[in-house]
Amino acid sequence: MTGGRILRGKTIVLAVTGSIAAVETVRLAHELRRRGAAVTAVMTDAACGIVHPDALTYATGREAITRITGLVEHVLFCGEGGEADLLLVAPCTANTIGKIAAGIDDTTVTTFATTALGRGMPVVVVPAMHESMYRHPGVAANLERLQGWGVDVVPPRIEEEKAKIAGIEEIVLYAERALSGRPLAGKKVVITSGPCAEAVDDVRVLTTRSTGQMGRALALEGFRLGAEVVVIHRDLFPCVANVHAETGGEMMEAALREAADADIYISAAAISDFAPEQIEGKIPSGAPLSIELRPLPKVIDAVRAASGARLVAFKLGWDEERRAAEMLASGVSMVVMNAPPAMGAESGEFEIMTERGRERINGSKGEVAAAIWSALL
Repeated sequence: MTGGRILRGKTIVLAVTGSIAAVETVRLAHELRRRGAAVTAVMTDAACGIVHPDALTYATGREAITRITGLVEHVLFCGEGGEADLLLVAPCTANTIGKIAAGIDDTTVTTFATTALGRGMPVVVVPAMHESMYRHPGVAANLERLQGWGVDVVPPRIEEEKAKIAGIEEIVLYAERALSGRPLAGKKVVITSGPCAEAVDDVRVLTTRSTGQMGRALALEGFRLGAEVVVIHRDLFPCVANVHAETGGEMMEAALREAADADIYISAAAISDFAPEQIEGKIPSGAPLSIELRPLPKVIDAVRAASGARLVAFKLGWDEERRAAEMLASGVSMVVMNAPPAMGAESGEFEIMTERGRERINGSKGEVAAAIWSALL
């Protein structure tokens, strides 16, 4: 189940309040629709002073709701048996957060929120305000109260003394998570991702062509499905916990620490098999050079010995089938095989091997990640 499939055919009420971040909602509505959702905008009077309702009518393809009429729109969408699958309040001001937490419904948005919470449908709140307002103990307590009611709160970006609205990608990921059914809820997933770099001297490194795209796709899909995801790598992925590691040794140390209480460990990284003895300074250029490489211990073997997590291994090369079968026999839950052309590419051919059988997938890294998670669930 990729993100696009989660939102396909779903109806989302995009509730907009009076933050300057309301200018981002046209782009947000477009992105939700691109992923297959039907979107209806609901706007407070303050929001209408920042973004004209016609802009969101255009962006959603549906008439923006700016007042509750005799059609009782809040009930039609968010009442029992209502049309909407998700109420997404973005941006959500401190004022609206407080009203929702207190059960006050004196605006279109708060009336929709009261109705949605009473029905028990998924609600996602995206705060946006000045940082001092976000740090107010009352606002913090109100957000905590909403989370206690099952509301998902998308953390803001703290920049320039403002709690700015989260990025479009993060908001959409939270929407997908809210609508996925969360089959991985309560599970901790640890993923090693991307390349390692082993120092040859103070300038040069030994590395691979891996880009971490597969690890990213697996991490975001795990988040969509409700897991607590920790990624050990040298990049930054949205919505997950990022643990920095450059070398194979750093990845080993972090993997053992994070996987100690994990439910699933996925070894999607191109972890160094060898490392040179680092030479101080810069090796002079222009002359032939021999570098001796020492083998490094396998991270997945160390995790298997130290953790009770289910293990997913990646093997490069179709000629690794015998080794993959041995790994399955030794307790690894899944082995994913792929050929070198898939490294650094956006798509490729992969073979998923489990004790139940094997499946060959040819598609984007996102599609492959979805197939891996489907086989694990």
